[in-house]
Amino acid sequence: MNKRGLGRGLDALLSGISEADSGENVTEVAVADIVPNRFQPRREFDPDRLAELASSIKLYGVLQPIVVRRQDRGFELVAGERRFRASQIVGLKKIPALIRDYTDSEMTAVALVENLQRENLNPIEEAYAYRRLIEEFGFTQEDVSQKVGKSRPFIANTVRLLNLPAAVQEYVSRGTMTPGQARPLLVLPTAKLQEEAATEIMTHAFTAREAEELARQWGKKGPNKLGAKKKALIEIEANGIEERLSELLGTRVRIAEREAGKGTISIEYYSTEELERIIGKIEGDGLIDPSDRKRRKGQAFSI
Repeated sequence: MNKRGLGRGLDALLSGISEADSGENVTEVAVADIVPNRFQPRREFDPDRLAELASSIKLYGVLQPIVVRRQDRGFELVAGERRFRASQIVGLKKIPALIRDYTDSEMTAVALVENLQRENLNPIEEAYAYRRLIEEFGFTQEDVSQKVGKSRPFIANTVRLLNLPAAVQEYVSRGTMTPGQARPLLVLPTAKLQEEAATEIMTHAFTAREAEELARQWGKKGPNKLGAKKKALIEIEANGIEERLSELLGTRVRIAEREAGKGTISIEYYSTEELERIIGKIEGDGLIDPSDRKRRKGQAFSI
């Protein structure tokens, strides 16, 4: 299936949905005559948010019509499943709807893009939706980017989440891990190692940057060399200190641990003037005694 298989073109189909906002050609359809969308990309519906929407509908009615297509008996939902479900909760007999004549392929594409544009999918649902548009409808990542208003790298990075094991995808889906925490795990060679690293990241509430460092360290050690987890955590902490010192001093700073609890801090400079600036900064913060300067032009010095 490719984009030409959509017939009228996705832009035309989506503009048909936008007409629902204008109130044109809206029909009251019996809620009991509507069946859910078979191609719905959303897998989970937050019960609390559905309850909130139901309360709003009970007070004000359905303000934006849903979109349906005709079937032999009744209608099939195209867009607006949350409104449809909330209306069922309230017990509405009829719901305002815009009736469209869509093929299966058109309906699938519209359902995917409509959900993506509304940003109401979790990251894994979003990834599946992007992949379906690419694999089933022949869209390029750039095509998807333009349709949903996201950058091409964002589309590519989101789809990459589907290469993670099911357990890690579930963490991301539930919000236990963020995509930024999960994506670094892709560099690890096995699903088992990725799952173990995910557990470590969640246990210690690592940031995305810390997750990257952990994945880098575990990737070096390999699946049979995980005894040095504590050392990996120390290195992650050291990297954070390096970043803070580099920002403070305005130059590259490196920490090297020689043995447990001992090591060196190296501060780089590339001219006498830069060395004077760095020393002045350190003296001003009371980090070293002004009488104890060690100058080595063009090299790093240690404190």
